[in-house]
Amino acid sequence: MTIPPPDAPERDVFVWDATLITGLAEVDAQHHRLVDLFNALNRALFHSATLSASAQQAAFDELLAYAHRHFEDEEQLMRDAGVDPRHRGLHERLHREFVAQVRSMWDTRGPLRQPAETLMGFLTAWLGLHILGVDQSMARQIRAIRAGAAPADAYAREEQHPDRGMANLLRMMGQLYHVLAERNRDLQQANATLEQRVRERTAELEAANRRLEAFSRIDGLLGIANRGYFEQRLREEVARHARQGRPLAVVIFDVDHFKRYNDHDGHQAGDACLQAVARALRSEIYREPDLLARCGGEEMVALLVDTDAVGARRVAERAVAAVRALALPHADSPTAPVVTVSAGVAALVPLAPEDGPHLVQLADAALYAAKRAGRNRVVVGHLDEAAPVQAISNT
Repeated sequence: MTIPPPDAPERDVFVWDATLITGLAEVDAQHHRLVDLFNALNRALFHSATLSASAQQAAFDELLAYAHRHFEDEEQLMRDAGVDPRHRGLHERLHREFVAQVRSMWDTRGPLRQPAETLMGFLTAWLGLHILGVDQSMARQIRAIRAGAAPADAYAREEQHPDRGMANLLRMMGQLYHVLAERNRDLQQANATLEQRVRERTAELEAANRRLEAFSRIDGLLGIANRGYFEQRLREEVARHARQGRPLAVVIFDVDHFKRYNDHDGHQAGDACLQAVARALRSEIYREPDLLARCGGEEMVALLVDTDAVGARRVAERAVAAVRALALPHADSPTAPVVTVSAGVAALVPLAPEDGPHLVQLADAALYAAKRAGRNRVVVGHLDEAAPVQAISNT
């Protein structure tokens, strides 16, 4: 057996020679195939820079699958020959632990500093000990049994074999494999725990991001959507309504004479007034797809999906009435003794993205028409006019 360094180009890391022969034809043929597959995996890892990860995985899978079949054949051979259970127990345990260890090393190789070198070093040591150690001992016992020796006597002869160093080494390797198997199980459990913690932290981060995103959509004072989110939703709804050929409406509300309210009652009272107005408007703009947002200052805007001008006017009238019903005193208002709002309504079936800004412009023009008409009312804008002129309701 010759083991060149892993970086030797185009050379096999494990060379088949006469020292590996056990004298059992079927076992030797399978060993030779194992060596070939072992070297194929080595080439896949070290000498094929362009080999894909899937091709490397295929080479590993083929080696492990063949090793598993070889182990089954060896174990059946030992049972058929009547090899002493003490040797069979050790031999079979080494088989099982090898499969578990090498699969674990392969699956967890990512964090290793030199994963290929570590794996091939382990395989090199194991394959040499497997063929030169336990399999040679197995072969000697089978030959002795076939020659007429009792299985226990054949096993005892192995205990008295001239090469006691090899026997002791094999016994020590058996214990080492057992320790490694336990370590690998602990490592796998630790990795599973770590992966679970990563999943939990990832879920927590995603939830925090969702909360942050939701917070970024909300006006901090009024607790309704902000202008940025309104503009995003407007684009989305224009596109959806254009596809479906459905009407979309916008209503802009403005608190009448709000500057005078602030000057008379103070900014703190002004904030409380806006919050109360927002609650009153939201009580009438309650459908799940609809949206109420703050445009800025004392202006708020409603986006009403699947709603034509008649339906939007009705919603606006109820909202204006709800604000007036709050009966918030407005001592310096020339319009009414209580806080009131004016509303501009616009609705259309959008055909193109620019219909969104156009819809807002129509509603804004209608709002100013409501103010010119005396405030505390709703005006609906017309698509065929430069500016709305019809006062639909004087609530």
